[in-house]
Amino acid sequence: MSKEILLVVDAVSHERGIEKEIIFQALESALASATKKKYTKDIEVRVAIDRETGEYESFRCWQVLDDEVDPFEHYDKQVLLSRVIADNPDIKPGEFIEEPIESVEFGRIAAQAAKQVIVQKVREAERKKVVDEFQLRIGEMLSGTVKRIERGNVIVDLGSNIDGIIKRENMIPREPVRNGDRLRGYLYDVSSQTRGPQLSFSRVSPEFLIELFKIEVPEIGEELIQIHSAARDPGLRAKIAVEAHDERIDPIGACVGMRGSRVQVVSNELAGERVDIILWDENPAQFVINAMSPAEVQSIVVDEESNSMDVAVEESQLSMAIGRNGQNIKLASQLTGWTLNVMTTEDAENKDEEETQKVLNQLIEDLGIDEDLAIILLNEGFTSLEEVAYVPLQEMLEIEELDEDIVLALRERAKDVLLTRAISDEEQLGDAEPETDLLEMDGMDEQLAHQLASRNIISMEDLAEQSVDELMDLDGMDKKRAAELIMTARAPWFAEIESESESESEAETAGNEETSDQPTEDKQ
Repeated sequence: MSKEILLVVDAVSHERGIEKEIIFQALESALASATKKKYTKDIEVRVAIDRETGEYESFRCWQVLDDEVDPFEHYDKQVLLSRVIADNPDIKPGEFIEEPIESVEFGRIAAQAAKQVIVQKVREAERKKVVDEFQLRIGEMLSGTVKRIERGNVIVDLGSNIDGIIKRENMIPREPVRNGDRLRGYLYDVSSQTRGPQLSFSRVSPEFLIELFKIEVPEIGEELIQIHSAARDPGLRAKIAVEAHDERIDPIGACVGMRGSRVQVVSNELAGERVDIILWDENPAQFVINAMSPAEVQSIVVDEESNSMDVAVEESQLSMAIGRNGQNIKLASQLTGWTLNVMTTEDAENKDEEETQKVLNQLIEDLGIDEDLAIILLNEGFTSLEEVAYVPLQEMLEIEELDEDIVLALRERAKDVLLTRAISDEEQLGDAEPETDLLEMDGMDEQLAHQLASRNIISMEDLAEQSVDELMDLDGMDKKRAAELIMTARAPWFAEIESESESESEAETAGNEETSDQPTEDKQ
């Protein structure tokens, strides 16, 4: 029988490509199941097969329970620690004690019982093997043959009895696909399902476009050309940003190919999707100008705080800049990572005039100066009280129209207004006072603590219960600082949890030592 077991393991392992250890484990489970059927009681059985000789032994098992903690429910499978501690001084609750019993023969009956277990184990092993193999290939482009189409979802045969799925939302709209077609896809997810591993592909992701160019343009694989980003309106239009690391190479020409041959191959794979090759630039404004192609940009205003840009074009170019259904501006925004607002040059000039007039009026009102003096400051780049009050004195003295007395007077007025505002802000914070732990917390300052107190956040405990978004409208706050403050406030929580965990561990150790000192009885 031992020789027969080794033959079964070798045959199944070779046929299915599964590790022998998995087959041994399946046989042990099957033999244990067959052994249990010999008994009228519901017992626990373990079978151990010698991996070298094929010989096996069977054991009846009891789980050891803690007398004071664990509920004693199954007399045929469980035993109390106090009954076995004498014969097994090192045994602990949760472990098992065993005694040898007669093994069943590995004959026809045992083989039949083993069959289903082996099949199940082999299937599980095959699924795991596929999942493990393709997990490492996430991010690659793979190809297969269309096997069938179910409710718009395309099932692709990848070979070796492995299927992939391209869900309807990941298929290019209106793309004609038939059974037997050769189809490529970008592998973005691998999961284990009841029916087997599911390999999910996409034909609409920007990554799929990038992978196609890597195949068609050798310079990308040789790292002479780098793809920085891509954006797509699947089946209609796409933009891809490229940069050459060798000055002798034209990155756009290399991607387009001789007479457009390379980009045409990519376009054909994407069901005729038009692809614009954009030159990447480290200057964000220039990059946006390139991305707005084919529209010609007249001017750009960058707002780094809101991560947006106002893009001005001639009125005749406006429809081209926006594109059909906003397609061009949307793709340019996705490609560059900036929020783009497109407008005519006339609208841009009007907006600039309005903003300039707003700043001008604010300077006149805040500093109590006439329009001519405000214009001088504005033309020199002074747009806020902080700039007037705190820029180096020499910088203001270099302005030809201003003498030293005027400069000093302007700076004093600006500081007085800022001080008045600060006092007013403090008064608006209300009567609530922050507690000492909040004031002394790492990363906290007094002004911020009072702002928090005005919102009824007066202690570290109160701050620990907040989220990052709830703090973002505070003066001078950003996401990084908000997250750091909240985690600092929550530090006592984590310390308390760790302390409780250590206490439970000490109590469990003490309980085990106390149990080991009690008199023992024979095993049930």
